[in-house]
Amino acid sequence: MEEVIILITKRQSQILKLIVEHYIKLAKPVSSNQICKKIKCSSATVRNEMVCLEEEGLLEKTHTSSGRIPSQEGYRYYVDHLLEPKKMNGEDMLKLQIIFRNQQLDLSDCIQKSLQVISDMTSYTMVVLGKTSHENLLKQIDVVPLNDKDLMVLVVTDKGKVEHKTICLENVNLEDVKKTISLVNNLIVGTPIDEVSSKLEFEIKPIIGKYVMEHEKIYNALYHVFSDFTSPDINVVGKSKFLEQPEFDNVEKIKNLFSKLENQDILTEIKEDDANNIRIYIGSENNISEEVTVIKTHFKTKQDEGTIAIIGPKRMEYDRVLSLLEYLKDNIER
Repeated sequence: MEEVIILITKRQSQILKLIVEHYIKLAKPVSSNQICKKIKCSSATVRNEMVCLEEEGLLEKTHTSSGRIPSQEGYRYYVDHLLEPKKMNGEDMLKLQIIFRNQQLDLSDCIQKSLQVISDMTSYTMVVLGKTSHENLLKQIDVVPLNDKDLMVLVVTDKGKVEHKTICLENVNLEDVKKTISLVNNLIVGTPIDEVSSKLEFEIKPIIGKYVMEHEKIYNALYHVFSDFTSPDINVVGKSKFLEQPEFDNVEKIKNLFSKLENQDILTEIKEDDANNIRIYIGSENNISEEVTVIKTHFKTKQDEGTIAIIGPKRMEYDRVLSLLEYLKDNIER
């Protein structure tokens, strides 16, 4: 992502900053008269400066008003050069502190509840992407009988992650199931989770037929268990928040955006560059939509790692979102 290299004067920077921040709050084009009230300049001077900023590609005119709005390049210039760090306000911090200080919640619950709270506070969409399955190795598989036909399969990874799934096996001897689980543990422990299904097919299936009566049923059940575990670990919170944004009052725009937010391949790309700092992708810089900004950060703990992203209109409260993401990342890693 290349930084926009544009030289503008101090007064033009001040005017651009005011226009961006005014538009972020009200979603309405900004006139020269509104800027005059903020700085000691005539309306004509401000108009001339706005024309210069438009010529530099930092402002745009709308069809419905004589005012200006920030362009994608204008937002980028604002983020790179004019954005001032902002401390979290007390109300935002308190809502998140309550979650992270709750000793009864595990980390995944804390993350989930935090995403919901931030989505509600900001009216933006939150996405969390967990560690991909090829980075988790199978440590152990176990089975717990629940009744005559239902069994709970427990899968433990080398990172300490435990997944469980209930399977139904009618008319299958529990001893046969245990033999199969023992074979799996002996032969494919240490395999990346997303390769287990393949090993079941080519290494376990030929063997269990010799020892186990109902081997097809057991094999098929285990195959489905691991197929489910290898699906991307993605959670989207607050997708409907886009309906609250004036930029998305167009049905086609919303349909297109929602289809992207439901596409696991597109969402998985959000985490491709797992840099440890916070990154901002405005408009065409992201793969979701030219109408949105994606702000993301990577987190890492002893047991887990992943990416958290906030997706909202380009007219996003950048200073607030950055402070929220920083707080979230720090508390997850703590």
